[in-house]
Amino acid sequence: MAIIALGYLGVRSDRLDDWSDFAGKLLGMQKIDRGGKALAFRMDDRVQRLLVSDEPGETLAFLGFEVASKDNLQSYAARLDAAGVRVHLGTKELADRRFVSDLIWFEDPMGNRVELFHAPMIASDPFVPGRPIDGFMTGPLGMGHAVLHVKDIEVMMPFYRDILDFHVSDYGLKPYGLYFFHLNARHHSFAMVGSGQAGFHHFMVEFQNLDDVGQGYDLAQLEEGRVAYTLGRHTNDYMTSYYANSPSGFFVENGWGGRQIDPETWEPHETHDGPSFWGHERLYLSEEDGRKRLRDMRLDAAARGKRSPPVAECPWLYGELAKQGGA
Repeated sequence: MAIIALGYLGVRSDRLDDWSDFAGKLLGMQKIDRGGKALAFRMDDRVQRLLVSDEPGETLAFLGFEVASKDNLQSYAARLDAAGVRVHLGTKELADRRFVSDLIWFEDPMGNRVELFHAPMIASDPFVPGRPIDGFMTGPLGMGHAVLHVKDIEVMMPFYRDILDFHVSDYGLKPYGLYFFHLNARHHSFAMVGSGQAGFHHFMVEFQNLDDVGQGYDLAQLEEGRVAYTLGRHTNDYMTSYYANSPSGFFVENGWGGRQIDPETWEPHETHDGPSFWGHERLYLSEEDGRKRLRDMRLDAAARGKRSPPVAECPWLYGELAKQGGA
């Protein structure tokens, strides 16, 4: 796979103060001030994972996907050009703003800006989280995942699957179309919601410690309207998570324990149990707009005994980890 991970993303918003509190104090990212017109955030040893630019729109500005080698940029540029997609070579100024060596950018069929980049810059100083957390699951898994609303899956599917080589993990057709794609061992780095709309649905960050999710959930509940989905667990990637309303209106999933797969042997398939085993009550939805329907699917899955596979227990490993943590 030439595209290997979701490396970074950008948001347009004129609510920089709100994003400073949200990404730093709630999500636990490290805030980096890029000047009066932008805020950047770190999640690990990368110089930049999230960039919030002071622009109107309150939506996704760009998705940045990392490629394995510089040659991949030229290969994808040629493939996109052959498919009639206009490709732009990133200037040195743009590469410097993204803290990468090289990049190209283009728009998908629904106008979302996609950037492919190579050789991200590594910070010289250690990551310092915005609140006490053990850190995020990043590294070869990438930043997390991003999910788009789509009007026409028949147009978007071939673009990402056939041109960009995103690999289908699984898909569900009820209560609406959900399509998940992997780029590495993370169950999905990208997904599409067949909602008939356009725009950004959410991005996900995965914590190394479940307690970091729970403590963030406590903080989120102190703010009126901050929690969008209650704590729950997904049926396909087994992620335990809650969703927060971001300052820009889309959601951010705060998760732990996501499933990792073997991309070489994985077979795509249809799922039938709905999005969640339990929880994930959509507080932003009315009963008539689908909240009850999704709840009924969870209750039906529970009545049929559906649940994730048990986690293998290893007392020795648990003891060693406890020693390292000073427990």
